[in-house]
Amino acid sequence: PMQNDLTAKQRNPKAFAIQNVTKTQRRVRRKEDISEKRKHQPTVDRTPIEPPPFVVAIVGPPKVGKSTLLQCLVKNFTRQTLTNIQGPVTVISGKKRRLTLIECNNDINSMIDIAKVADLVLLLVDASFGFEMEIFEFLNICQVHGFPRIMGVLTHLDTFKQSKSLSRTKKNLKHRFWTEVYNGAKLFYLSGMVHGEYQKTEIHNLGRFISVMKFRPLVWRTTHPYILADRVEDITDPEQVRLNNKCDRKICLYGYLRGTNLKKNSTIHIAGVGDYSIADLNFLPDPC
Repeated sequence: PMQNDLTAKQRNPKAFAIQNVTKTQRRVRRKEDISEKRKHQPTVDRTPIEPPPFVVAIVGPPKVGKSTLLQCLVKNFTRQTLTNIQGPVTVISGKKRRLTLIECNNDINSMIDIAKVADLVLLLVDASFGFEMEIFEFLNICQVHGFPRIMGVLTHLDTFKQSKSLSRTKKNLKHRFWTEVYNGAKLFYLSGMVHGEYQKTEIHNLGRFISVMKFRPLVWRTTHPYILADRVEDITDPEQVRLNNKCDRKICLYGYLRGTNLKKNSTIHIAGVGDYSIADLNFLPDPC
């Protein structure tokens, strides 16, 4: 009587077992692939054949070594020493890749503007102090328009005299960084300074890593045209400026157009200034 209560599968389990391991494996894998694809929205890569330079932002609290890192990276790619950095610096890092290096000022407005345009963020952390308020603020800002690629860089590692405490600090900071960004986020270590610069091999490795890094197109950016101005020129009539210092100005902004196409009659928003209309729009040959 007990046997009658059982289902066919319970009575004869072997008959319902997997007949062909390979076929089942393929079926299961395909099912998982389809379900995983549903979760990811397909992104259209609109980058042109000759893409504009990738924006690499150097972000971190004050006195952490942002300017030094920027100078060292420029020296690594161009073999030239920059002493006075005025704004974004564009360098050629490979056969088909250019980078625009930009240092982020330590205020909330600069952080918001940088988070909108940066393709890669080098987040500098003072290892002797740990994570500071500015870092958490910036990570929160980044989440608004889609998270750019973030790479941590630990500086001031030469302050640790014992290797045990150094490795412990590295491990703790790495796990904290992974909690904030994502598991497996890249963390670089700059061990110390030699004659006011970071060690050549470490900067070389960092530069090489940036040069081959792949970027995923962010939906918000690929659907909006935006420009990071490399140069600004005031073309207002000097006579008008002499007569009235507060007259309306005409300015020229030069920079690479990213995202989608920009139309002549559209209005633009200049961060921190306001909304304006475009008087004229010109296409210039690529300078580098």
